[in-house]
Amino acid sequence: MANLHNTLYVTSEGAYVSKSGESAVVKVDGAVRMQVPLHHLASIVCFGWAGVSPELMGVCTEAGISIAFLSTTGRFLARVEGPLSGNVLLRRAQYRAADDPSATAALSQAFVAGKIANSRSLLQRALRDRPDREGAAAIGDAVDHLARLAPGLLASTDADVIRGLEGDAAARYFGVFDHLILSDKTSFTFSGRTRRPARDPVNAMLSFGYALLLNDCLAAATAAGLDGAVGFLHRDRPGRPSLALDLMEELRSVVVDRLVLSLINLGQVDARGFVTRDTGAVEMDEATRKTFLVAYQKRKQEELKHPTTGEGTTWAVVPHIQARLLARTLRGDLERYPPFLLK
Repeated sequence: MANLHNTLYVTSEGAYVSKSGESAVVKVDGAVRMQVPLHHLASIVCFGWAGVSPELMGVCTEAGISIAFLSTTGRFLARVEGPLSGNVLLRRAQYRAADDPSATAALSQAFVAGKIANSRSLLQRALRDRPDREGAAAIGDAVDHLARLAPGLLASTDADVIRGLEGDAAARYFGVFDHLILSDKTSFTFSGRTRRPARDPVNAMLSFGYALLLNDCLAAATAAGLDGAVGFLHRDRPGRPSLALDLMEELRSVVVDRLVLSLINLGQVDARGFVTRDTGAVEMDEATRKTFLVAYQKRKQEELKHPTTGEGTTWAVVPHIQARLLARTLRGDLERYPPFLLK
């Protein structure tokens, strides 16, 4: 487990988190492994079979500290939090917009525009850094294809058409993702996106990172007073945090994909840190998960200038800014939702 910038990640099998005084205490086999003052925490994320005491859950909900439970592979399982913040008028506006085809299409368009633009930027950066790399021509073709999607996307007023364009963009982007991997190509190859289960180390890290980002976006939506289950690009489905999935689309490539590529290309992860189960599922071992979590939290603390507000911030705050911009759009304070576009 590790206390990293206000999030306590509990990764040890059999760990139990309870309250002691004004602190959260993590025990493994009865021995105290970590103790963190509650006022230092914004969230607790438990992986695998880690447990949390009812007393600590109650205190955390009152203090606004969210608790999330994820599988060892990072799949979201459950979340414990207090009453939804914000006011009912905002959520009613959200529900009305979700039932309005034109409003749904406009917001879906913005989410997808942000995703495509940021994915294209990542590919363009790869070409600038290594124009002589293997697959440079294919990457260039993908960059051009993503650019050609823009007119159709901006002209569309049908959410289903927009979803189709998003699928097209994702397929073309991931079709050249393997060319972005420069180190240990024998161990780290990518032939396509596989989920539940991940079939190779690259997909295992992508899925794990997306699960962490989803949790951050859900926390941001909730903190802004929005209903994380009611989305626009992603249709309603029982148990699915559709709005959080919407918010994370424009951040996938700039937060998670760049991190995964960096870990591989800088040699910070090793093929020996992945386990293949009898089912064919590939998972990170505990040490590799910790390496990923440390890198993810370090990435979140990096500073940047927000493209819409023009203010300095960190990657950890970006989902919260976007959630609040969405809330302002739903209230009618902004004419259109401005997606996050990395410059």
